[in-house]
Amino acid sequence: MKSENYLQINKKTWNNKVAIHIDSDFYEQEQFLNGKITLPKTDIEALGDVTGKRILHLQCHFGQDSLSLARLGAKVTGIDFSEEAIEKARSLNEKLGLDAEFICCDVYDTLQYITEKYDIVYTSYGTIGWLPDLDKWATVISGALKPNGKLVFFEFHPVVWMYDNDFNDVFYNYFKSEPIYEEETGTYADRNVENEYQTITWNHSLSEVFQSLIKHNISIKNFQEYDYSHYNCFSHTEEFVPGKFRIQKFGNKIPMMYGIVGELIEL
Repeated sequence: MKSENYLQINKKTWNNKVAIHIDSDFYEQEQFLNGKITLPKTDIEALGDVTGKRILHLQCHFGQDSLSLARLGAKVTGIDFSEEAIEKARSLNEKLGLDAEFICCDVYDTLQYITEKYDIVYTSYGTIGWLPDLDKWATVISGALKPNGKLVFFEFHPVVWMYDNDFNDVFYNYFKSEPIYEEETGTYADRNVENEYQTITWNHSLSEVFQSLIKHNISIKNFQEYDYSHYNCFSHTEEFVPGKFRIQKFGNKIPMMYGIVGELIEL
């Protein structure tokens, strides 16, 4: 695999995962269809009252969180590069009678597809690892926000991505270096699936994230680190309280997630 083909390789993988994810227990699709808000409490608190807010949701997968925001009263535009995911998101939007919009494009091309500025840009959990260039990512966020608009960004902590899949060894660089080429069987949503997938990803340090946002006039208003994950998407976890997961051998010794709230500075 060559890194310049990362978009095609990763898109194929995510297109192939959509149907599996929808049918998995991980995404609790039946509960979602019956009204469940899929956003974690941390994210809802950081977003604040979204009634009447225009929200751009980057890398939205098949739209559960986007549609949850719509249920909470926001006017939402979801972006994802997977044709299969966006098709499913649009179908769910119609089925639920909501008013979200979904656009299929590479996240870097977002500004070519939107025609307005947003009150909030939201993106969360397992997103930036698929992107080689955070400067371009921050350009999209800055370009999509209204003056004094808000960024709400939650992500798995880069310390987690340093380890091999079994959390036995520090295997990868904390700082972005060479692309990470992997071949995996199954998916975090259903590890028993025998499908094989190829991926190309990058690790991004916290300093890289902060500097990319600051460079593009995003003022950091709040930053939090968490010693747990909302999602049981890693190996060898324990659910120490309902809905909170840690790597069993580490307990609370390593960070699992972080959250950033930023604001576009009006120049």
